[in-house]
Amino acid sequence: MKLKNTQIVGFIITIVIGTALHFTYKWSGENAIVGAFSAVNESVWEHLKLLSVPMLLLGVAEYFIYGRKKDNFVPVRLLSILLGMALIITVFYTYSGIIGEHIPIVDIILFFVAAFVSYRYSYKMLQTNKYTSRFSRTLAILGVILLIACIIIFTFVSPHLGLFRDPISGAFGTSAT
Repeated sequence: MKLKNTQIVGFIITIVIGTALHFTYKWSGENAIVGAFSAVNESVWEHLKLLSVPMLLLGVAEYFIYGRKKDNFVPVRLLSILLGMALIITVFYTYSGIIGEHIPIVDIILFFVAAFVSYRYSYKMLQTNKYTSRFSRTLAILGVILLIACIIIFTFVSPHLGLFRDPISGAFGTSAT
């Protein structure tokens, strides 16, 4: 399969899995293991999982399918995830700060746009020789480990910052459910 097609398929799968992850914690009866990788409340942080978790999981599969042949695969995948997360945070707080509230349909569209931008960036960067050094690959592996650790830890022990606050209950992490 051509690189462009893998990115299109990845985008579609990310949208589908990410949408499901919005509901899987409740569907599981609030199972802690499911919660580690699903949105456990309505905070912006928990919604970042909808993008990052599918992209990480697909990244593992893609690595074994074609990524091993690309020295920049892991750095590019990490950067594409972080780009999408940064886009969600920036646009969400900008638009909701300007109008004084968030609009669910805008949030959904933002998720789709962030996934598209992430995969578009990945597609473009995987065609270059950027981030191919051993240092870049090592740093990216450490970054992926740190991202996964943050996703899991902050689900259960959330910093008391606005990014992690459930706007409905005012609580943080799993205590917000």
